[in-house]
Amino acid sequence: MAESNPTGIDKEAIRAAARNLQDGPVTAGYQGDRAAVVKMLNDALATELVCILRYKRHYYTVSGRDNGPIKAEFLEHAMQEQEHADWLAERIIQLNGQPDFNPATLLARSHAEYDASDDVQSMIKANLIAERVAIESYRQMIEQIGTTDPTTRHLLIKIMAVEEEHADDMRDLLD
Repeated sequence: MAESNPTGIDKEAIRAAARNLQDGPVTAGYQGDRAAVVKMLNDALATELVCILRYKRHYYTVSGRDNGPIKAEFLEHAMQEQEHADWLAERIIQLNGQPDFNPATLLARSHAEYDASDDVQSMIKANLIAERVAIESYRQMIEQIGTTDPTTRHLLIKIMAVEEEHADDMRDLLD
């Protein structure tokens, strides 16, 4: 007769996790569609990389003595988008995938667009649009993942919260 387990913890599943070390943090209990999640994360990575490039371009090209705070906001957002890209790439590796940094396919995979505006208000508007696109993209990814991959879900929620702050910042800068 099997021993009763009052904690509800499956000890055999825990023992199984000690095997297959090459899978790293992905245990047999992982319920997500790993290939689909990695693709989703690579598309998010592409989006973040395009956002970095857009914010950096805006940072370097905005001019005028009255635009110092806007310039600083663009740089701060670029650095935060870089942090998001790093987190996404790390999670892709954890899921035994390969982060896709291929510049030849970056725009095609990105949910957001690049922008080469020259006037400040157009830059702000382009960034607000991109942030709203990112927010909706992350919302849909979170919904698709559901409860199958709590770590990825938590990461996407954390990134989406920052994207919402970015959108709020850009909205506040609009004339």
